[in-house]
Amino acid sequence: MQFLAKPLTVLLGAVVILANAAASEKRLPTSDPAKTDWVTRAIPEPRVSHHVFSSASAGARVSYHLFVPAAHEREGQRRFPVLYWMHGSGGGLAGIPQLAALFDQAIESGRLPPCLVVLVNGLPDGMYVDWKDGSVKVESVIIRDLIPHIDATHRTIAERSGRVIEGFSMGGYGAARLGFSHPHLFAGVSLLGAGPMQPDFSRAPRAGPKQRDEIFRRVYGGDPAFFFEKSPWSIVERRRDELNGLVIRQAIGDRDETFENNRAFHERMQSLGVAHKWSVIPGVGHDPMRLIRALGDDFWAFHRAAFARAAEKRSE
Repeated sequence: MQFLAKPLTVLLGAVVILANAAASEKRLPTSDPAKTDWVTRAIPEPRVSHHVFSSASAGARVSYHLFVPAAHEREGQRRFPVLYWMHGSGGGLAGIPQLAALFDQAIESGRLPPCLVVLVNGLPDGMYVDWKDGSVKVESVIIRDLIPHIDATHRTIAERSGRVIEGFSMGGYGAARLGFSHPHLFAGVSLLGAGPMQPDFSRAPRAGPKQRDEIFRRVYGGDPAFFFEKSPWSIVERRRDELNGLVIRQAIGDRDETFENNRAFHERMQSLGVAHKWSVIPGVGHDPMRLIRALGDDFWAFHRAAFARAAEKRSE
């Protein structure tokens, strides 16, 4: 009996551990769409307005900010191309004043064609993807609801030639994901300090293990195959023949923690024959404004090239 007691104790202990683990799995955090804060506070800035619309994909009201150039007021019948700006993790509200000033100065100086800039609400850590458990649908909100709403509500060039998607950090990952997944919607895709650009989520240079694990569970269901399916790596492999009409730019500082992952993705696009411009800025870390300023006119050259067809249409 004593001989059997220890194995039985071990077995019972293992059963308890497995039961606790199963209960823990059931308690993994998911998001209730009704509790997801889809409406941000308004950021009052010159030429920037805060808007809220009804999103069927979110099952809720969703907000966005909109920058309009001075030409929008001067030319009441003119239609404008649209730049969709995808913020990084944390929500991006703090960066709106700098971005609005940046775009305004570039337009007034002639470096950027007059355009509307939609400052997208991608949630603080929404990852610009429809979550595996179906509770939050960030990609669907943007593609199915926001873009049609913008075209129906504002004076846009409502076609591919009139849309560019761009973002920094998580937003660069989102721009790659959405731009490469829906190349019929965009003329250009810009990745700035993008991440996560690795084909698996076992390591995250910009996040500690706890934050990485939480995002991996909540957004991707803890499923490596789902993460890869939704990653730019997988998308460019599946859609490479559809991407050659896009103007693609990938830029990063050589001191950015995500540099090696970005370089690996650049090399993968090269090997697949996906045309793009790859820019490495010496001495710059994970800092959007420093990266943009260091790129100089090259930053705006991308937008001019991407919006070139829209400009031709306007002059026809």
